[in-house]
Amino acid sequence: MTTFLTYTILGLVLGSVYSIAASGLVLTYNTSGIFNFAHGAQAMFGTFLYWHVTERWGWPVWLALIVVVGLAGPAMGAALHAVIMKGLRGTADVTKIIVTVAVLLGTVYLAQWIWNPDEAHTVDMFFGSGSKITVGGVVVRYHEIVCLVAAVVIAVGLRVLFTRSRTGVVMRGSVDDPDLLRLNGHDPERAAMLSWALGSTLAVLAGVLIVPISGGGLDANALTLLVIDAFAAAMFGRLRSIPRTFVGAMVLGLAANYVLAYLPSAGTFTGNLRVSLPMIILFVVLVLLPQDRLRGAAIRTRERYRPPTVRAATVWGVTLVAIVYLYSLLLSDAGVTTFALGMSFAIIALSLTVLTGYAGELNLAPLAFGAVATVVAFHFGVRGSGLGAHLNVQGLLLAVAAAALVGGLVALPALRLRGLYLALATMAFGEFLSNMVLRDTTQHEWFGVKFTLFPDGSLIVPPLKIGPLDLRDGTTSLMTATVLFALIAVGLAALRGGGYGRRLAAMKDSPAAAAMLGQDLVRLKLSVFMISAAIAGLGGVLMSSATGTVAQENFSFVGSLALLMLVVVAGIGYISGALFGGLMAGVGSAVLVSTFSDLALESEGLSNIYGALGHLVLVGTALVGMGVGRNPSGFVHDIVEGYRTLRGSRPVLLGAGAFGAALYVLALTGVIGAWTFSLIALCTIMLLPLFGRERRARPTPLELIGVDEPYTDELRTRLDRDLGLKEGAHVPA
Repeated sequence: MTTFLTYTILGLVLGSVYSIAASGLVLTYNTSGIFNFAHGAQAMFGTFLYWHVTERWGWPVWLALIVVVGLAGPAMGAALHAVIMKGLRGTADVTKIIVTVAVLLGTVYLAQWIWNPDEAHTVDMFFGSGSKITVGGVVVRYHEIVCLVAAVVIAVGLRVLFTRSRTGVVMRGSVDDPDLLRLNGHDPERAAMLSWALGSTLAVLAGVLIVPISGGGLDANALTLLVIDAFAAAMFGRLRSIPRTFVGAMVLGLAANYVLAYLPSAGTFTGNLRVSLPMIILFVVLVLLPQDRLRGAAIRTRERYRPPTVRAATVWGVTLVAIVYLYSLLLSDAGVTTFALGMSFAIIALSLTVLTGYAGELNLAPLAFGAVATVVAFHFGVRGSGLGAHLNVQGLLLAVAAAALVGGLVALPALRLRGLYLALATMAFGEFLSNMVLRDTTQHEWFGVKFTLFPDGSLIVPPLKIGPLDLRDGTTSLMTATVLFALIAVGLAALRGGGYGRRLAAMKDSPAAAAMLGQDLVRLKLSVFMISAAIAGLGGVLMSSATGTVAQENFSFVGSLALLMLVVVAGIGYISGALFGGLMAGVGSAVLVSTFSDLALESEGLSNIYGALGHLVLVGTALVGMGVGRNPSGFVHDIVEGYRTLRGSRPVLLGAGAFGAALYVLALTGVIGAWTFSLIALCTIMLLPLFGRERRARPTPLELIGVDEPYTDELRTRLDRDLGLKEGAHVPA
């Protein structure tokens, strides 16, 4: 009985912290319509700040709570809304999700920059761990009592705020009908800012409370994911009901502790299940709870994409293969291998292009399907041993088929989910796979066959060998990945231009209209999920083969989010967006960070500067993701539109081609390094449309002023001058 009471109280305490965190999510979603994936990162950053002022500066706990929870927490939320979130109206679900994901990643990178992750950071309980009482033979610490009381008070207070106060009604109206709210004399943006401030405060409070309960150790990634477990409680209340959210949080906390108390402790299963339980409950809740009706196209989003023709995709595919081959001649063996790794990430990114860019369906865990394929390829496709080991084509095909099958199985129960709910379902699957499968180092025996899914916590995946084609050679591996990317890209272009692609576009634009026209949305969703998972599986096996040895960290949830964010920043509706996003996720940031790290080791006097630049690369990448709300179509869209202005500027194009050829010869002969060539070539590609636009700029004809170009003071002055009038003699517009 004592054991039961002990784990019950511990479960209620954990559930109370989940309730506080989930209440903040419900608050911000109800008043802004944005699900804050960065909620856990805000909790993490506030907790690190609390540790800093208490441990580094020696502040008393009461003063630290006032400053961190009472001032820094609200300021963080208000600043997020004012700078970023209020600019997301009229964007698609994927853009809203990606912006908050970018905030999550940026906050984690910033925390790792400020507080060295290699140092130990611990947070003590309020009043100390020795301050406790005994209830029914169970020891209860004062800190745990504070958690329980705070959860109840916050739940009751938010319920009263939403249902009994004018402020709560205004806050809910800020997302339901902001225009009507303005007509009644209220400012919806001010109400939304207030809700973000309160939500951030609750996140920081949850972080400060949960760390001493979970062991006291601070880790940026772990604490962020720990608070993300509260997503299940928020979805239990369907992001609307505070009482149901409170009940869901308590069920979540109790279930996690009962699993730890009563399931067998031998092996890793029980521990992995406890960690995975919130995501399992999240997936079940998403599938079982009733969903919203199919949406129409009442609100047009600001994303615009131009899908390529098959002919154009073929031409650009051949051009890509040629460019990659020529560029590989400039690289060292290590550089070629790194480039091959980046191309495998680009293949994984193509799975997001077809799923999200074409069909409008969300997947927050593309690397999870790569992990499935890698595990299957390792167990069924590796032949030989030692240096002679290789992966055969049968294992590769089986791995791709397994990834497609798992994609279908994941999509099957989630077929009626859309938008945010589908994103959360795929996130739950990715976290479940990471915690249950990729952490499974226990030996199993089925039908007399003994096996271990992840022996010693890692897998050694040898290169693929198909007849004379041996990917052990770096250049062969790079060119194979590039050719596969080009072939898949041409196939996706053909798919998008055919009847199937048009049905996907119709489903993305208006599911209700597509269903009314007789389209089978269930079959469309299932098929596109399987296609996407198969592509991700192929890229995952190539990535694992290029890496050599992979572990759980190679398929982490944070890695999937970073990949998705960079593809959206580049342009998720473009095949070239997958190329740029995949290369940036696979090699871009990693190469820059490692370069600055090497420079820091070589130059002791400038080590701090180089170290700061390495951190700045990661934070800067996240900042670019935060700005995607202003350009939801991605920077590839801007580049493509810019190059369209160069069609008639043959001198500019010929000059750029000659400059590139000369630059390549200098790099090939060793006059300049590969890095220098890459930077100059990239800057030229990005800036060339500006030169062409400047060259093609022509004054607007007089008869078209006010039609093709709006009136300005400069244009009015020009009209006066050209018409022979005195300056200012024109009739005001």
